[in-house]
Amino acid sequence: MRVRSLALALAGVAFSALAAIAQTAIKPAVVYDKGGKFDKSFNEAAFIGAEKFKKETGVEFRDFEPTNEAQIEQALRRFARDGHSPIIAVGFSQATALQKVAAEFPDLKFTIIDMVVDLPNVQSVVFKEHEGSYLVGLLAGMASKSGKVGFVGGMDIPLIRKFACGYVQGVKAAKKDGEVFQNMTGSTPSAWNDPVKGGELAKSQIDRGADVIYHAAGGTGIGVLRAAADAGKLGIGVDSNQNALQPGKVLTSMLKRVDVATYASFKAAREGSWKPGISVLGLKEDGVAWALDDANRALITPEMKAAADKARDDIIAGTVKVHDYMSDSKCTM
Repeated sequence: MRVRSLALALAGVAFSALAAIAQTAIKPAVVYDKGGKFDKSFNEAAFIGAEKFKKETGVEFRDFEPTNEAQIEQALRRFARDGHSPIIAVGFSQATALQKVAAEFPDLKFTIIDMVVDLPNVQSVVFKEHEGSYLVGLLAGMASKSGKVGFVGGMDIPLIRKFACGYVQGVKAAKKDGEVFQNMTGSTPSAWNDPVKGGELAKSQIDRGADVIYHAAGGTGIGVLRAAADAGKLGIGVDSNQNALQPGKVLTSMLKRVDVATYASFKAAREGSWKPGISVLGLKEDGVAWALDDANRALITPEMKAAADKARDDIIAGTVKVHDYMSDSKCTM
């Protein structure tokens, strides 16, 4: 009996050791969008998710910050050749490169954020940005004293129009006659990393009477938030929680949980539950939200919070329909 017990114990130890090895047998990597890893927004959210996974598991990850289109494909292929998996491609602009590289390495796992790539080894994560933008628009409309608010987008693409459209609908829900000024920063990827231009656009909207300005512009948005704060107006952040960038001057931030998507991809790959296909994350899935913390709590009245909470519940229940610009580009409110 003693020998049998010892054998069973050893078998258990061996099984546990094999399970541990299986769990850690991944080499995750991240290729950021061109706004830079520390953009305080979209890319940084992916970095935060990867760092959380690293802290919890001890599994290191590699990452790369491309500065041009050619470097994206080069980075994806280099990570793939080195056996990294899963590889996170952050941003819609990586779709073409990922389509090529993922097809060349069918045994590796890839996750792309903000675009759909239909391959058996690719996980595509997209968000209902219009739902989160509706909530911050509602708060902007309630907070505005002038009845005029602004929106500054980054690159002029349908995805960013999607943010704007939901925002306008939320503003109008709070103030039927509210006016929303809209500007896009540019038509090239450099539009994501131009805080000076972002500040100039914000100032022009403030000169027209806007007292709350929402940005969906990556690193460019840092200039938007700074310009609003300098003028004594309110900004609204995006993607990551940007409330603390200008404490007391950022009404809220529309959270797009790229950090959750990145962390979940790594975690699922480590646990053996990773699956390809499309994941759509909205309010119901906690994929988007609005931020409330010590940096903005004094700006959000009980009435504003109650209205935002009710709107969230109504959107999830389907009693409030938020227009999706990606499925219908007519955004008339």
